[in-house]
Amino acid sequence: MTEASPSAISGQAARQSRWPVLRSLQGYRPAFVTHDLVAGFTLVAIAIPEQLATSRLGGFSPQIGFFAFLAGSVAFALFGSNRFLSSGADSTITPIFAGGLALLATSGSTDYVALAGALALLVGVVLVLGGIFRLGWVADLLSIPVAVGFLAGISIHIIISQLPGILGLPEPGGSMLQRLAALVEQLPHANLYSLVIGFGVFALIMISERIDARVPSALIGLVLAAAATVLMGLEGHGVTVLGDIPVALPNPTVPDIAITRWLQLVPLALIISIIAMVQTAATTRSFSDDPNHPPDVDRDFIGVGTGSLIAGLIGAFPVNSSPPRTAIVTETGGKSQIAILVAAAIILALLAFGGSLLHHVPQAALGGVLLFVAIRIIRISQIAAIYKQSIGELLLVIATAAAIIVLPIEQGVAIGITLSLLHGIWSNTRARVTIYERVPDTSIWWPSNPHTPGETEADVVVAGFQAPLSFLNAYHFRTDVAAIVQASSRRLSLFVLEATGIVEVDFTAAQILSDLIKTCHEQGTSFAIARLESERAQQALERFGIVPLLAEGRLFHSVEEAIKASRNEVKT
Repeated sequence: MTEASPSAISGQAARQSRWPVLRSLQGYRPAFVTHDLVAGFTLVAIAIPEQLATSRLGGFSPQIGFFAFLAGSVAFALFGSNRFLSSGADSTITPIFAGGLALLATSGSTDYVALAGALALLVGVVLVLGGIFRLGWVADLLSIPVAVGFLAGISIHIIISQLPGILGLPEPGGSMLQRLAALVEQLPHANLYSLVIGFGVFALIMISERIDARVPSALIGLVLAAAATVLMGLEGHGVTVLGDIPVALPNPTVPDIAITRWLQLVPLALIISIIAMVQTAATTRSFSDDPNHPPDVDRDFIGVGTGSLIAGLIGAFPVNSSPPRTAIVTETGGKSQIAILVAAAIILALLAFGGSLLHHVPQAALGGVLLFVAIRIIRISQIAAIYKQSIGELLLVIATAAAIIVLPIEQGVAIGITLSLLHGIWSNTRARVTIYERVPDTSIWWPSNPHTPGETEADVVVAGFQAPLSFLNAYHFRTDVAAIVQASSRRLSLFVLEATGIVEVDFTAAQILSDLIKTCHEQGTSFAIARLESERAQQALERFGIVPLLAEGRLFHSVEEAIKASRNEVKT
């Protein structure tokens, strides 16, 4: 496949920017209709049980999950960019905001639902503004180990929250660990019928997933569980069911809560927004619709954010992109957001005319669906890879998961984000100055290696620094350079900083670098910087007045060029 030229790509981007809505329909052809219909019908078979289960996970009535799916689907089709991404109720963020809302109101109450709507509006505003101001970089705040630990913690939350429904036991209170202990004590009183239904649906989905992920096993499981409940009269044996789902369609309105309550929701909204940004960026990058054009992550933030805004207005909760549902669309041949709109239309019809069809679906069956979701989001292979390759970062996985399990979930997520940022800061502070040597018979200077012989110049030291030069590491940088200069057995005529890895220089680092250059000059050592390729770093050195202090008052393209210029300067 031939690659598109830069001009072609920029032209495509310009054409896309002229599509304010329905961007995924650009270039749509009639031949795509069949593909989208097949993908849409397959998607709805997956979405119905998933949205029901996720709504139950959050403490909402079943139809609220459908409202969230409708809001997320229609909004993203209108304002998003990715052709395949599915947005709606999501089991990743639902335990987080459900835990936060439960601290402010009784789960399932009118106040609880109003707070969820307000939270959806706040999350929507943050995501839309994030897209408008191109804050896609926020998606990179979570390192992979922290994200893996986060998902593992969420998975444990989902499993513990669904065990009462699967076991047919009353919902215990307290923290996650207290609830787990209470369930263990109540195990002898578990309802055998609910247990068989829950784990039966879970086993059916697990087996079908291994055979073909496109099989609507979750929907099949709900249908079989409902049929068994009716034919065997299991409601009389203590099996709880969904009951009738209200057929009334939502009436758009702004949640009527006090301003103080809005302010209480802001920290939770920021946490949910960051998680939604991370998941949306990962989804749109994983399922890109054009390999020759980078995904428009910021535009997709607007699509998902608008979905949360609409969800908040129609009495639902925050929505998020869904990697599994998006994968279903691509795997079944979907070509555009038409596939998602087909699924949304079917769910709308179910809400309007067929809510009674779900009356006999057992709660335990939905618990089985969520049990599968929880198992699926644990990244076992990534945990194993981290264990083999970086024990230190495995501790990040464990610490993040433990914080989410032991603490209130929103606090655990905040700790996970903090750990990710601290790990990034710590990684930058570890950067140290490295001595370089010339590769024999070349003009290449490379970090010295005891296993590879290298060449040096008698009165020249070449050293590199492979990180952004900032206040985090500038003092270590100064100490290392001073130690290298002082450790030389003879007076140095030139110190060359190989700066390929320096992509940024901040004010603190610039002041320290300036003082260091002046100190070298006082000792009779010229100071040169070579291979500073970062345009931002070059501009910083110009802005901070460092370039005039360097050898010949300039930056050099190579180490050899710097050494040659120094030799010529000495001769003259």
